[in-house]
Amino acid sequence: MIDHLVLATPDVPATAAEIRASWGIELAPGGSHVGRGTRNELTGLGGATYLEVVGPDPTQPDPALPRPFGVDDLPTASLVAWCARPRRALPDVLNAIAALGMDLGGAMEMSRARPDGVLLQWQLTFPLLGPPHLGVVPFLIDWLDSPHPALDLPHEATLASLHLTHPEADMVNAVLAEIGASSIIEVAEGPASLSAAVHTPRGPVTL
Repeated sequence: MIDHLVLATPDVPATAAEIRASWGIELAPGGSHVGRGTRNELTGLGGATYLEVVGPDPTQPDPALPRPFGVDDLPTASLVAWCARPRRALPDVLNAIAALGMDLGGAMEMSRARPDGVLLQWQLTFPLLGPPHLGVVPFLIDWLDSPHPALDLPHEATLASLHLTHPEADMVNAVLAEIGASSIIEVAEGPASLSAAVHTPRGPVTL
């Protein structure tokens, strides 16, 4: 259900190097999001879950629209969102969530080429980064027929728990029920925030 965590940064190489040094793990090049002005590096978090370090791609011209995940305005790396992979068809899940009173928007088509030339294509909804959600409510993804990115990643770290705080905790729990609940997700009432606990070879880390 937890597809990936999004660690947005103004500098992908610097943040990836810091993770390598402090966590004692490897990250793999992901690729460029052509037209969006971003690129990423990835590392596995156990099973079919991974961490995406995403930020500006200096090899691309400045995009017409702001770069995803607010990377243009970030002073430092920050856990800004998380992505869920529903167990049912994406349109069905979006309709069910809309019936709860939560609009996740429509799904858009995206793609990127891996460094080995394999083209990944997927559908996803836009992350809800503004108030009142601030990335706590997941955006959704369907990898279609593409190989899942976590399959070929190093998995030297493991996601232990994902902590979500939201002013409408009951609504968040209802959304998660439609997506497919995960036992490592904890939801509490309060101002919107998210954090993750990760086990690494050099000890526990909080994002």
